[in-house]
Amino acid sequence: MPVTRRQFAVGLGAALLAGPATAQGQYPDRGITLVVSWAPGGSTDFMGRVLAQQMSRELNGNMVVDNRPGASGTVGHASVARARADGYTLLLGVNSTYAMARHLFPQRGYDDATSFAGIGKVATTPIFLCVSKRLGTPDIASFVARAKAEPGKLSYASSGAGSSAHLATELFLRMAGAQVQNVTYRGGAPAVQALIAGEVQMAFVDAVTALPLMANGDIVAIGVSSTGRNPLAPSVPTIAESGAAFAGYECSSDFALLAPAGTPEPVLRRLHDAMAAAMRHPEVLEKLRNASMFPQVGSAEAWPAQVVAEGAKWGDLIRERNIALE
Repeated sequence: MPVTRRQFAVGLGAALLAGPATAQGQYPDRGITLVVSWAPGGSTDFMGRVLAQQMSRELNGNMVVDNRPGASGTVGHASVARARADGYTLLLGVNSTYAMARHLFPQRGYDDATSFAGIGKVATTPIFLCVSKRLGTPDIASFVARAKAEPGKLSYASSGAGSSAHLATELFLRMAGAQVQNVTYRGGAPAVQALIAGEVQMAFVDAVTALPLMANGDIVAIGVSSTGRNPLAPSVPTIAESGAAFAGYECSSDFALLAPAGTPEPVLRRLHDAMAAAMRHPEVLEKLRNASMFPQVGSAEAWPAQVVAEGAKWGDLIRERNIALE
């Protein structure tokens, strides 16, 4: 029986209407790659593997982590910016790259504000301001007094220009009005070892590394970079509460889930719902808490303003302190 024009038009319209819904319902129909732009073993890698494991369950699919380190995270970010915008290549971004490294790598091949679609902020982890146990300064006030009494004689460890620890220190020193010399090490682990050995007097140390060293008495934590005290070390004050000069101080490591710009909205919504569900799961909450990471799920709508504000904050500091790649 021949098909009339009217029957053809009705059938075509129904197919067009059904197409997106069917595609959305089938997503994902193959494995998803979550790019982590740092080497295995660090805090971003840990966060990525916990997230990928639980999101695989939420999506009834398979999400695998692909580590693509290099150039302070910009190599991995660039690879996702160039990826197909279909929801099968995602990025676990961290603010040390999307807000800090952008000011040091102008030729990185992408734009943080326009090359990605924000699925949402995922979690945050604080950094501890630590001093050598040999220094004899049990709090921020005594450390700042010592630094001002001996300008330029104390030193701090960092893992390179533009790292979270480096910029956290420079922000602290700007607000303190103190001069402390930077000593750069090839990575966070050597920097921490230098602090333990007394080669340097101060360092900002990520929470998952600092907490056991604090418990063993290897280093002394005199402040924490978050806006609230860390529940795993409640006796350590926030830097912001350590005097009027430090009001508003904050420099945590923030993780965000991103996709290439142009990824369809239904896919982004599905991914956000799976991420939010993963961050509520009791097993995930326990793993993250033990690593001093705390879910802080944000919306896709909030992402553009967040990346602009964070970029402006750290860009101002980098210019003011004349920070450049070494």
